[in-house]
Amino acid sequence: MEVVTSRQQYGDAASRLAPFEVVGGVGVSRVWTSRYGRQNLFGRALDYLTFYAAAGWCLWRRAGPGDIVVAKTDPPLISVFAAVVARLRGATLINWTQDLFPEVATALGVKAVKPVEPILRALRNFSLKTARQNVVLGQRMAQRIEAQGVPLDRIRIIHNWSDETQIVPIDRDANPLRREWGLADRFVVGYSGNMGRAHEFATIIDAATLLKNRDDIRFVFIGGGAQADHIAREVAQRKLGNFDFKPYQTRDQLAYSLGAADLHLISLLPDLEGLIVPSKFYGIAAAGRPTLYIGDPEGEIPAVLAQENCGHTVRPGEAVELARYIESLADDRPKAVRLGRNARGVFERKFSKKRALAKWKALIESLQ
Repeated sequence: MEVVTSRQQYGDAASRLAPFEVVGGVGVSRVWTSRYGRQNLFGRALDYLTFYAAAGWCLWRRAGPGDIVVAKTDPPLISVFAAVVARLRGATLINWTQDLFPEVATALGVKAVKPVEPILRALRNFSLKTARQNVVLGQRMAQRIEAQGVPLDRIRIIHNWSDETQIVPIDRDANPLRREWGLADRFVVGYSGNMGRAHEFATIIDAATLLKNRDDIRFVFIGGGAQADHIAREVAQRKLGNFDFKPYQTRDQLAYSLGAADLHLISLLPDLEGLIVPSKFYGIAAAGRPTLYIGDPEGEIPAVLAQENCGHTVRPGEAVELARYIESLADDRPKAVRLGRNARGVFERKFSKKRALAKWKALIESLQ
């Protein structure tokens, strides 16, 4: 088994990881790319192009008949290069689709993509129809791919996951980060992860403004992303004293950082439902915390929240409803604990790492 990837790290274009090493018995080949990083769209596109070329050449030299190639987005359209190489080399292709490009880009208003969207979509669909299987993250995404003409028997739903042994529920009073961050007995509303363009934050900030006089409620945002500075400016302009910002936490701290919140926020623009599935939900559920979702009530994660009674959904713009729900749990903390237990329960039944890897194992063995 071998992984082909780049030498960069997420958020650190200057990192220079080893060209090759063995990690957990798996060979990891890291190909050269340009290093402009994620902040500049032109530079990011150049990073992608150089990765496509280098990864395609690496794959050409390694793949052969009987091999199974798993092409995982991101970067977008890597499946196209993998499809061509796999076909020419006699290998079997599995696309692991984390998001649907170019639809995501056009939904976010990326002007450079719109004129060439039909071409990009046709190329992407070629790779989907060429693959023996396309692994997607949920039912809505499966429906979108089927609508592109991909046979249903070539679409497999395998949810993303969290490691059930690394992220476990931690009692709030035993959590060292709550003490370190001075959260005391406050009801903490958390946001953990990427604050990107696909997420909606105006409703959250408006709700925090409505709750600014509740000294017992605090918002803690952990992570970064394209909208992080905008959120910080809005908080400063509104003089919201109920906000804290923390950097990304290391993997060994995730159980504590996720467990520091009593309730977690997830947001997704409604137009992106079925194009993206917010994977931060799985870590939240593993930590045994409820989710408050801002987005389409008919979306993938809202369906789980409703069916399993482990959270609540509001539409973008419903700041009053968002604030009311936060207040209701702040005033009834045993209910928040019960919802969190429900979240851990559904996580163990449906979204654990062990369960997901078993599905992947069965899929790969069926193609050999």
